[in-house]
Amino acid sequence: MNKPHLTTEQISEAFRDLETRPTPAILQALVEDQLRAVEAVQRAIPQLVDAVEQSAERMKAGGRLIYVGAGTSGRLGQLDASELPPTFSWPRERAVACIAGGREALWRAVEGAEDDFEAGKRDLLALQPTRHDVVIAIAASGTTPYPLGAVAAAREVGALTIGLANNPETPLVQQSQIGIVLETGPEVISGSTRLKAGTAQKIALNAFSSALMVRLGKVYGNLMVDVQATNAKLLARAVRLTVAATGASEAQAKAALEACDYHVKTAIVMIKKSLDAPAAQALLERVEGNVRRALAALP
Repeated sequence: MNKPHLTTEQISEAFRDLETRPTPAILQALVEDQLRAVEAVQRAIPQLVDAVEQSAERMKAGGRLIYVGAGTSGRLGQLDASELPPTFSWPRERAVACIAGGREALWRAVEGAEDDFEAGKRDLLALQPTRHDVVIAIAASGTTPYPLGAVAAAREVGALTIGLANNPETPLVQQSQIGIVLETGPEVISGSTRLKAGTAQKIALNAFSSALMVRLGKVYGNLMVDVQATNAKLLARAVRLTVAATGASEAQAKAALEACDYHVKTAIVMIKKSLDAPAAQALLERVEGNVRRALAALP
């Protein structure tokens, strides 16, 4: 059903002749329109700040990030959740996602699943959420019943609710404790919110989770020091990161990494503080894994 009050569903008059244009012009229109996604996220930075700071307190108390959505929004939530463990060594059980229609919906549309409010509640409650958890509900329209059901269930148990929508004054924004509006307007292809609405969601989720990991000490300077070195490319990256953080030679960095199972944080502290691996690990544990605090700590 067309919802004229939703700008994401409106028909853009600028592209009424889209299919008559030559291929370069079609691509130019699609790419240029993506710039609106960046602008939409920039306008939402104050709300994203609030989301990061409140989420950090919940994560320090042992909470989880729980992403909820349908269709493109659900897949983007799953993507963000799945990238946190290898990038920041974030525990897999503390970044989970619910998508309308279940796992099959990750690669195949499950028609009608997004309209089930009760399923959103059930799927969220099946994860046994607590007041320490953060539920990030995502929907371009801001009216999708599935994530709204999850938000309702999350609020009942006291979890923090963050709603990302591409339309203002919609239920998802209003019913979440932190409403983030990514107002991207009509799409080049009318109603296809996998375009710039989805791009804005991806940018916002990237920015939110990355900033959150920075606040939680998963980054030293701008170095990805909690990366999981699980393949040849990442093993080499671990060496480069250790060299960059310490000024040590590649051979020294590699020796330290081999002594601590390629844990970059530990290798940095080993080299900079002249410690062995167990002592460096113990120091990091004392300062909640924060490299800068570990390097400043007295023996």
